[in-house]
Amino acid sequence: MTVIRESVAPLETISLSSDASGSPTEARLSVSNLNVSFARGGRLHHVVHDVSFDLAPGTCLAIVGESGSGKSVTARAIVGLAGANATVETDALTLGDVDLTHTTPRQWRSIRGKRIGFVLQDALVSLDPLRPVGKEIEEALRLHGWGTRTTRRRQAVDLLAAVGVPLPESRARQRPDELSGGLRQRALIASAIALDPEIVIADEPTTALDVTVQAQVLELLTEMKQRGVSIILISHDLSVVAHLADQILVMKGGHVVEQGDAAQVLHSSQHEYTRGLINAVPSAATRGRPLGPPLSTPSVIAARPRPRRAATARTDFTGPVLEATDLIKHFTAPDGSVSTAVNHVSFSLERGETLGIVGESGSGKSTTARLALALTPTDGGSVTLLGQEWSSLRESQRRALRTRISVVYQDPLSSFDPRWNTERILLDSLSELRDLSPADKTERVLELIGQVGLTPDILPRFPLQLSGGQRQRIAIARALAPSPDVIVLDEAVSALDVTIQAQVLDLLVALQKQLGLSYLFISHDLGVISHLSDRVLVMKDGVVVERGVPDQIFNRPQHPYTQQLVNSLTSL
Repeated sequence: MTVIRESVAPLETISLSSDASGSPTEARLSVSNLNVSFARGGRLHHVVHDVSFDLAPGTCLAIVGESGSGKSVTARAIVGLAGANATVETDALTLGDVDLTHTTPRQWRSIRGKRIGFVLQDALVSLDPLRPVGKEIEEALRLHGWGTRTTRRRQAVDLLAAVGVPLPESRARQRPDELSGGLRQRALIASAIALDPEIVIADEPTTALDVTVQAQVLELLTEMKQRGVSIILISHDLSVVAHLADQILVMKGGHVVEQGDAAQVLHSSQHEYTRGLINAVPSAATRGRPLGPPLSTPSVIAARPRPRRAATARTDFTGPVLEATDLIKHFTAPDGSVSTAVNHVSFSLERGETLGIVGESGSGKSTTARLALALTPTDGGSVTLLGQEWSSLRESQRRALRTRISVVYQDPLSSFDPRWNTERILLDSLSELRDLSPADKTERVLELIGQVGLTPDILPRFPLQLSGGQRQRIAIARALAPSPDVIVLDEAVSALDVTIQAQVLDLLVALQKQLGLSYLFISHDLGVISHLSDRVLVMKDGVVVERGVPDQIFNRPQHPYTQQLVNSLTSL
């Protein structure tokens, strides 16, 4: 077995081919018994075990699994990016006729970008925030000695056009923060394919993208595959995998538990773990049934506590718990132009009901959620909470009703104080319940932990010490703390692995049944919306273009935009 030890060397400019580009050399990547270990605390921790596969020209190999399964480490090890403290061992690792097991740092830099392109997951983090995206692409060309400054600039614009970026010349001059998520992802792909590589490794290239943008990115990757480019797709989204992959490799705990033809793995899977991943994908067909097994940790939900309510709170109210009428919100840009983010949006939310709001980025759904929470003032229309005026009140007047509505955000890590442990985060969420003694609050924290399927040993841990699923459960526990009637969930599961997402969705359903909660659920994921919602609003450009029950919205859509969303939906 050959041992490859990572080393770090100064970046050098490598002179390769001239401007002229021909057809890509037929690529074939062979990996045999790849193992990756990391040195931590004086010990080696083995994170990838005996991974083997062959990648043929013009085919896609998908590596799927949960966070921590080893799929991204495998991809990085293949291109010499496992890390300076990594030990990579393999029986064979070849790219065509090149033996990669004896590759020097200088040779790696001539291969990465030129023969193997790498598309990372988070384009906003992966792209230089201070540099226009055109310059980012030009830099990839310059490092490999491609062309002159003028030809590189022209090539960058052409590449942006090739990946479907509209107005590529003006977009090339914009920084990443000035582009939408879909445009950033396309710019990152343009940078990865700038030198027409034989292989492209795409690590979660569609995570958190709108369904229509996801479809566009998948179409681009499909076109590349048809041109003979080989693709390694890293993903936890099996519907995306089903769309693109020819072969699938399933990883768990660093081990390959199943691999083979895509159709065979997806429709006749042999391993229990693979079947669990497939069953965890939410859709209209899964509505009404759990997506995953019962929570492994004991979860005892006690009788719902009733902390002191304000005298104005109508606990016996039987009408809609949340109602919005003709909401309007304008925003003024730095240049003085005014845009309408929400335009005459109305809805009602009944007790114990889930109302889903779906649409692309910029459709106005998150702004609608903030208006409903009274975190953003309205420019027109009104919101009532439990039959009482809500949006027009001063915050001091709203305080008495604040405990009746809570929120769970997409990224709980950003909404937690990193200096506070889990116990303090939950105790802080009880600070408005002044009639509870310290002992009562401690008891309530333990109850909340049980409600979300966790155990008390998590209380001393800080947010960075928690997994993504644990953090999201703590965010839900924090939202439950004051015993609200309404919880607004804004993209609360969009960044989670499919199995963790399934656990959180099952948890939300169980809590709703036991506590009578009402959910306003904001998402761009049509599968999640169709699985969870009782009614659905479809938003585009700040307007509700269609509303109805999931069966009507997803099976018999009436509006062209809804039809476009449904047609863009990938499925197993």
